[in-house]
Amino acid sequence: MTTFPAHPFGTTLTPNGIVEKMVNCRSWEDKYRLIIQMGKQLPNLNDQLKEESVHVPGCESKVWLIWKIENNTYHFAADSDARIVKGLLAIIVAATEGKTRQELIAFNFEQYFEKMNLLSHLSPSRNNGVRAIINQIQRI
Repeated sequence: MTTFPAHPFGTTLTPNGIVEKMVNCRSWEDKYRLIIQMGKQLPNLNDQLKEESVHVPGCESKVWLIWKIENNTYHFAADSDARIVKGLLAIIVAATEGKTRQELIAFNFEQYFEKMNLLSHLSPSRNNGVRAIINQIQRI
Protein backbone atom coordinates (compact mmCIF):
# COMPACT_ATOMS: atom_id res chain seq x y z
CA MET A 1 0.00 0.00 0.00
CA THR A 2 1.26 3.45 -0.90
CA THR A 3 1.71 6.04 1.82
CA PHE A 4 -0.77 8.88 1.92
CA PRO A 5 1.05 12.18 1.32
CA ALA A 6 1.61 14.41 4.34
CA HIS A 7 -0.40 17.61 4.38
CA PRO A 8 1.93 20.05 2.62
CA PHE A 9 0.70 23.31 4.04
CA GLY A 10 0.98 23.14 7.80
CA THR A 11 -0.18 26.58 8.83
CA THR A 12 1.19 28.35 5.75
CA LEU A 13 -1.96 28.09 3.66
CA THR A 14 -5.17 28.64 5.56
CA PRO A 15 -8.51 29.73 4.10
CA ASN A 16 -8.24 33.16 5.75
CA GLY A 17 -4.61 33.55 4.69
CA ILE A 18 -5.46 32.62 1.10
CA VAL A 19 -8.35 35.09 0.99
CA GLU A 20 -6.08 37.82 2.38
CA LYS A 21 -3.38 37.12 -0.22
CA MET A 22 -5.94 37.09 -3.03
CA VAL A 23 -7.59 40.33 -1.91
CA ASN A 24 -4.17 42.02 -1.86
CA CYS A 25 -3.45 41.09 -5.48
CA ARG A 26 -3.64 44.09 -7.79
CA SER A 27 -4.73 42.27 -10.93
CA TRP A 28 -6.01 38.99 -12.25
CA GLU A 29 -2.50 38.22 -13.51
CA ASP A 30 -1.20 38.54 -9.92
CA LYS A 31 -3.94 36.20 -8.71
CA TYR A 32 -3.15 33.74 -11.49
CA ARG A 33 0.54 33.66 -10.49
CA LEU A 34 -0.40 33.22 -6.83
CA ILE A 35 -2.73 30.32 -7.68
CA ILE A 36 0.05 28.58 -9.60
CA GLN A 37 2.49 29.15 -6.70
CA MET A 38 0.01 27.56 -4.29
CA GLY A 39 -0.35 24.59 -6.64
CA LYS A 40 3.39 24.01 -6.46
CA GLN A 41 2.98 23.36 -2.73
CA LEU A 42 0.77 20.33 -3.40
CA PRO A 43 2.89 17.19 -3.67
CA ASN A 44 2.57 15.21 -6.88
CA LEU A 45 0.61 12.03 -6.39
CA ASN A 46 2.39 8.89 -7.51
CA ASP A 47 0.79 6.59 -10.08
CA GLN A 48 -0.56 4.15 -7.50
CA LEU A 49 -2.36 6.92 -5.62
CA LYS A 50 -3.71 8.25 -8.90
CA GLU A 51 -5.15 4.81 -9.59
CA GLU A 52 -6.81 4.82 -6.15
CA SER A 53 -8.26 8.31 -6.60
CA VAL A 54 -11.87 9.12 -7.36
CA HIS A 55 -12.89 10.33 -10.78
CA VAL A 56 -14.17 13.90 -10.69
CA PRO A 57 -16.83 14.22 -13.37
CA GLY A 58 -17.13 17.65 -14.97
CA CYS A 59 -13.41 18.46 -15.08
CA GLU A 60 -11.77 18.89 -18.47
CA SER A 61 -8.30 18.57 -16.95
CA LYS A 62 -7.20 15.40 -15.26
CA VAL A 63 -7.88 15.64 -11.53
CA TRP A 64 -6.95 13.07 -8.92
CA LEU A 65 -8.53 13.31 -5.47
CA ILE A 66 -7.93 11.00 -2.54
CA TRP A 67 -8.72 11.22 1.14
CA LYS A 68 -8.40 9.45 4.42
CA ILE A 69 -10.29 9.77 7.68
CA GLU A 70 -8.48 9.95 11.01
CA ASN A 71 -10.22 10.71 14.30
CA ASN A 72 -13.39 11.71 12.45
CA THR A 73 -11.55 14.33 10.36
CA TYR A 74 -10.83 14.25 6.65
CA HIS A 75 -7.42 14.67 5.07
CA PHE A 76 -7.20 15.27 1.34
CA ALA A 77 -4.54 15.00 -1.31
CA ALA A 78 -5.05 16.06 -4.89
CA ASP A 79 -3.21 16.54 -8.14
CA SER A 80 -3.89 17.71 -11.66
CA ASP A 81 -2.17 17.77 -15.01
CA ALA A 82 -2.96 21.51 -15.34
CA ARG A 83 -1.04 24.08 -13.29
CA ILE A 84 -3.98 26.42 -12.71
CA VAL A 85 -6.22 23.51 -11.68
CA LYS A 86 -3.56 22.25 -9.30
CA GLY A 87 -3.49 25.71 -7.71
CA LEU A 88 -7.27 25.72 -7.40
CA LEU A 89 -7.01 22.28 -5.80
CA ALA A 90 -4.53 23.73 -3.29
CA ILE A 91 -7.07 26.43 -2.40
CA ILE A 92 -9.78 23.79 -1.94
CA VAL A 93 -7.55 21.37 0.02
CA ALA A 94 -6.49 24.17 2.36
CA ALA A 95 -10.16 24.88 3.09
CA THR A 96 -11.10 21.23 3.65
CA GLU A 97 -8.11 19.85 5.52
CA GLY A 98 -8.87 18.48 8.98
CA LYS A 99 -12.60 19.12 8.83
CA THR A 100 -15.31 16.73 9.97
CA ARG A 101 -17.97 15.54 7.54
CA GLN A 102 -20.45 18.07 8.97
CA GLU A 103 -17.91 20.89 8.59
CA LEU A 104 -17.24 19.89 4.97
CA ILE A 105 -20.93 19.95 4.14
CA ALA A 106 -21.47 23.26 5.96
CA PHE A 107 -18.42 25.07 4.54
CA ASN A 108 -19.59 27.86 2.21
CA PHE A 109 -17.30 27.43 -0.79
CA GLU A 110 -19.31 29.94 -2.83
CA GLN A 111 -18.60 32.66 -0.27
CA TYR A 112 -14.97 31.52 0.05
CA PHE A 113 -14.35 31.94 -3.69
CA GLU A 114 -16.47 35.09 -3.85
CA LYS A 115 -14.27 36.79 -1.24
CA MET A 116 -11.30 36.14 -3.53
CA ASN A 117 -13.22 37.26 -6.63
CA LEU A 118 -11.98 34.14 -8.40
CA LEU A 119 -14.86 32.40 -10.09
CA SER A 120 -15.75 35.41 -12.22
CA HIS A 121 -12.26 35.27 -13.76
CA LEU A 122 -12.27 31.57 -14.57
CA SER A 123 -13.49 30.21 -17.85
CA PRO A 124 -16.89 28.49 -17.69
CA SER A 125 -15.23 25.07 -17.99
CA ARG A 126 -12.78 25.81 -15.12
CA ASN A 127 -15.65 27.19 -13.07
CA ASN A 128 -17.61 23.97 -13.67
CA GLY A 129 -14.54 21.93 -12.77
CA VAL A 130 -14.09 23.76 -9.44
CA ARG A 131 -17.75 23.18 -8.63
CA ALA A 132 -17.41 19.49 -9.57
CA ILE A 133 -14.42 19.09 -7.22
CA ILE A 134 -16.31 20.79 -4.39
CA ASN A 135 -19.41 18.67 -5.01
CA GLN A 136 -17.28 15.53 -4.95
CA ILE A 137 -15.74 16.51 -1.62
CA GLN A 138 -19.11 17.32 -0.07
CA ARG A 139 -20.53 13.97 -1.26
CA ILE A 140 -17.78 11.94 0.41
